[in-house]
Amino acid sequence: MALEEHTQQEAQPAAGFSLANILSGSDENLELPNLRGKSEEVDSDGETSTAPAAEGYCVECEDQPAQLHCEGCADDFCEVCFAAQHRKGSRKRHATKPLKRVDEAKKKAKLASEKEQPSGSQGHEDAMDTGSDESDAELEQLAAGPSTTTTSVSVAPEIGAFVGDWFLDRSKYIPMRLELAERKYLRLLEAALNVSEYTDKIDTIGFRLSKAKRIVHQIRELCAIMSGLVLAADYKQGQELFTDREFKENEDFFQKIFELGRRHKIMNPDKMRSTYGKLIYLLQDSQSPEVIDMLGFSCVQPIRTVYTVLEEQNALDLLREDLVSVATKEIYSEGRTRRDIQKDIRSKEKAIEALSAKYQRKGLSQETIRQCLYSIGDNHAFLRTNRDPCDKMIAYLKQYFHPTKPNDGKSSLAIKSGKGGARLSHDHQKQYAYVLQSLTLWREILHDMFHLWYLAESDLLSENVPYRLRDTGQGLNRVQAAPKTSRMMHVILNRAQRSIGSWVGSSVIHMGDHNVPNALMFIEMLCH
Repeated sequence: MALEEHTQQEAQPAAGFSLANILSGSDENLELPNLRGKSEEVDSDGETSTAPAAEGYCVECEDQPAQLHCEGCADDFCEVCFAAQHRKGSRKRHATKPLKRVDEAKKKAKLASEKEQPSGSQGHEDAMDTGSDESDAELEQLAAGPSTTTTSVSVAPEIGAFVGDWFLDRSKYIPMRLELAERKYLRLLEAALNVSEYTDKIDTIGFRLSKAKRIVHQIRELCAIMSGLVLAADYKQGQELFTDREFKENEDFFQKIFELGRRHKIMNPDKMRSTYGKLIYLLQDSQSPEVIDMLGFSCVQPIRTVYTVLEEQNALDLLREDLVSVATKEIYSEGRTRRDIQKDIRSKEKAIEALSAKYQRKGLSQETIRQCLYSIGDNHAFLRTNRDPCDKMIAYLKQYFHPTKPNDGKSSLAIKSGKGGARLSHDHQKQYAYVLQSLTLWREILHDMFHLWYLAESDLLSENVPYRLRDTGQGLNRVQAAPKTSRMMHVILNRAQRSIGSWVGSSVIHMGDHNVPNALMFIEMLCH
């Protein structure tokens, strides 16, 4: 009888969640509705636990295809998460075996999510997210390590060597150099941003108008200032653009002006220190569907890169020419005779003229091809001024200091807390490793700086990743996740850790929290 009663009690459903059942006092078996999400399960102890990651995906980050199976943990990891979880301790000895990538699972998940979304919820497509699938695939390729088809993590090919796809990969994130006419518009944009009070009016709490109306008002005001400046600088062109026309009818003009500012900043990180933040926050707000509806046009267009310019005219084979390494090389004068310098200048000019004459066609002039080659040369100059000093310092460190013990008292790198401004105590061996890892990490960051900046803007201008205005302890800041930038930084960190073999201190990357609110703050800290 007792067994039957117990069975009957188990068979009865749990009491419904209603006011009558609560007031009756029989609230032992009450079950709250919708308290557990679909991703949670209940274990044998009655505790809720998160459901495992989807099949074929990393068990740690849950959004990247698994690449390795850890036999010790019996879990699948992507390359970056595995390196982070098995960097030291007993896990360092775990054996692994490679897995095949599950790109089809990712496509199926994307199709399923698109089916679940209502047809009208897609709205205006984010211009910066058009190549998100390609960028994710490239990040996965970088995380897996250098392959035989690409050498994007190495230095540029030497003159006379086989170029392959090195310039093709790099050109995707190299902005086009500004032309003379574009620089005139850049000055107009900077002048308008200097007098604008955009962030003061938008990033504030408690205001009479709604935020969307304030954003639209400020954008219209900035566009009106630029229109007046264009009219004052060139009356004929100003009449053609703005006489009896609304702002939305000049969408291409305003998109071009804003894109010039973004392109100039990427190529010259030391410029636009106070105005770039206003520009990127304005464009970030303009991506809101509500603002686009009220404004009547979008302010954002993709960055004009060397790759996109050549791709439009089906001339990407130019970047596979071995002569490109000669046409884009940087000519320096340290320790060289005047005759050698003049010889290099002539060979570079001949290479540029030969390539521009070979690939010119309707829609792609010789001058445009020269601009593409000059832009790649600007990237080489950036790398030589910023990345190469790190290489030199690493070479000096290895040449003049022993990794485990100092040669004498003067060559010791040991530091002591409170002495000479030091906040930590490291012996010579640990400080040597710390200096080496810092220089290596900075070298890798600077090598991919343009790529990082491209991904940072992609995160900032994404419609699918909104921001929240929060007090982070340093005033009101826009706290926004940066998944693409964070992923790329983990790839770079993993690459640096593998090249060194050891790591001193924390390897946590702050992104989208109170320490680093958004990708703009992150990229600004790297540059300054």
